[in-house]
Amino acid sequence: MTTTSSTTTINTKITPFKSKLSSPLVKQEINILQINLGKRCNLACTHCHVEAGPKRTEELSTEVCQQLIELIYRFPQIQTVDLTGGAPEMNYGFKPLVEAARQKNKQVIVRSNLTIYFADGFSDLPEYFANNQIRIVASMPCYLADNVDKMRGTGVFDDSIKALQWLNKVGYGQNPYLILDLVYNPQLPTNEEFSLTPEQSKLERDYKKFLQENFNIVFNNLFTITNLPVGRTKLHLERKKIHTSYLQFLEFNFNLDTVENLMCRNQLSVDYLGNIYDCDFNQMMNLPAKTHDGEILTVAKLLEAGSLDVIDEIQTANYCYGCTAGCGSSCGGALA
Repeated sequence: MTTTSSTTTINTKITPFKSKLSSPLVKQEINILQINLGKRCNLACTHCHVEAGPKRTEELSTEVCQQLIELIYRFPQIQTVDLTGGAPEMNYGFKPLVEAARQKNKQVIVRSNLTIYFADGFSDLPEYFANNQIRIVASMPCYLADNVDKMRGTGVFDDSIKALQWLNKVGYGQNPYLILDLVYNPQLPTNEEFSLTPEQSKLERDYKKFLQENFNIVFNNLFTITNLPVGRTKLHLERKKIHTSYLQFLEFNFNLDTVENLMCRNQLSVDYLGNIYDCDFNQMMNLPAKTHDGEILTVAKLLEAGSLDVIDEIQTANYCYGCTAGCGSSCGGALA
């Protein structure tokens, strides 16, 4: 997509995101449970909004894991259990949650960095994923080695290619029950020449052509995700002194048509402590979900209430412009 300079096209102030909406942003019926199992990860990617890494130790507790399993068992309306991290596979509770969700015939998504399969103790994962028909959403921010290694670390591209080939061997991308999706993130900007993510369907065709022709890799879908100014992305923008101008750029490209399909509408985001948020970005910015009475929620409180649908209005902030700029951005890619 054409690059747009924020310095020449954007107003000098940021409109509060809430003011852009024609009506309050309200929850629909909850059918997705997204669980961040912790911050432990074998990588420390430059754009990571979770700020995960090998030195982080925060992870799910036994108590919260059992509460989440009870939540999965108790509420048939949950259609999808979406496991993220860190590297979710490295954090406590990963396999118990997978198996509880599959026992209840829920779709399970794991947001994988691919390289984890080569870490000690995790070489069983591709076969485990296939046996449990887990949908894999894998980070692949570019199909060129230099760009991937710049964002995610030296050698990550080569390991990612080998991991994708391994997944293909066990049926991913070919068996209709073994879905393999890739995620594109743009490079972090270093100046005020910002750009939106490319058009998703065209970029998907480019990815598929390149990976098939060069590595004989096949996959199902490509999701384009905007870098929200949260976590390490926010720190990077602040270091470059372009955080405010990036927010202004996102506001300038606000698209009201994306709002109806925002991922926060029908999901709950849960942290490793059992606290509830409207989305993973709010989780990282410590903006908790609230009931209409202003009560902050936990998994235990949802179990006590006997309902997942206790949130009326979604909590928003100016970084929400990242999900609503251009074609929009969500855990499932473009929105409009």
